Amino acid sequence: MSNDSETVIDGWDWPVFGWADDIRPALAAAVDGGRACVLATLYRVEGSAPRGPGAQMLFDGTGASGYFSGDCIESDVSRHAAEVLAGGEPQWLHYGLGSPWIDIRLRCGGALHILAERIDGASPQARALLDHAARRRQCVWASDGVAQQVLEQTGPLLHFAEAPRQLFRRYDPPRRLIVSGGDPGALAIAKLGADARFETILVRPGGPETPPPFPGVRYLREEPAEALARLGLDRWTAYVGATHEDHHDLGGCLQALRGGAGYVGMIGARSRAAGRLEALAAAGATDEELSRLHLSPGIPGLGKSPWEVGTGIIAEVMQALNPARERA
Repeated sequence: MSNDSETVIDGWDWPVFGWADDIRPALAAAVDGGRACVLATLYRVEGSAPRGPGAQMLFDGTGASGYFSGDCIESDVSRHAAEVLAGGEPQWLHYGLGSPWIDIRLRCGGALHILAERIDGASPQARALLDHAARRRQCVWASDGVAQQVLEQTGPLLHFAEAPRQLFRRYDPPRRLIVSGGDPGALAIAKLGADARFETILVRPGGPETPPPFPGVRYLREEPAEALARLGLDRWTAYVGATHEDHHDLGGCLQALRGGAGYVGMIGARSRAAGRLEALAAAGATDEELSRLHLSPGIPGLGKSPWEVGTGIIAEVMQALNPARERA
């Protein structure tokens, strides 16, 4: 589907806005600036579709974040979002099979149902949603398009009630990647993590005072174990020890395992695995904790260059941190 004069998405020619899977950074930018925006949520899918129920887009009047169909409907959704932004009334959109818009066709042949709702720039519900993310707590956005609530509960990623129409969309804490090290491999892992929209932290004990030469990465110079204890851990956090020095990485791994991190890995030769396991056991690691440790982590067979190793590790981290989310 080509662009037209009604499209209100900046950057349509190169839609990198579709890389975003989490609309909360865009929401934070809007409410911090006091700007209203429109939240669009895919709540039902019939047949095949690129995204599953729970996928979201955010529109702030000129820009967008997220995607639904890979170029089939985004332009039209943006047009409706502009109407919602201007008038305030939510819109329940239906594309594909059974849709009133027969000129908009989905290549997959299915049907997509979307709620587009306005969020005021001073919305306390939006602030509450962002506060839960900052505190790394799960919550649920409950909305009928007009009345909006943030509930401190869990559940499926998306639940939709038909009568009256209301959706419940779960938000998990943002995915976080903590990497210790400073060699090309560690830097490649951190760079790939940042590019994949992880909250990425690079820990290099006693490292240089200047930060790494690429954006999107927080830099700490302390011991990994100390950094992990201070940052706090949860099942949406991954730790990869990549200093190649056991006195740094073993402490980080033990802290990550005991803190319940969703993924814990340590780079090194397979010949060092037995000694590392013995050292962790001597430090108090249980058999259950050690069973969750990935030694020589990553998908094998990709190659040994920093980018190849890093790609395999990031893929493994994604699988571990997304057990209940949509999969391709």
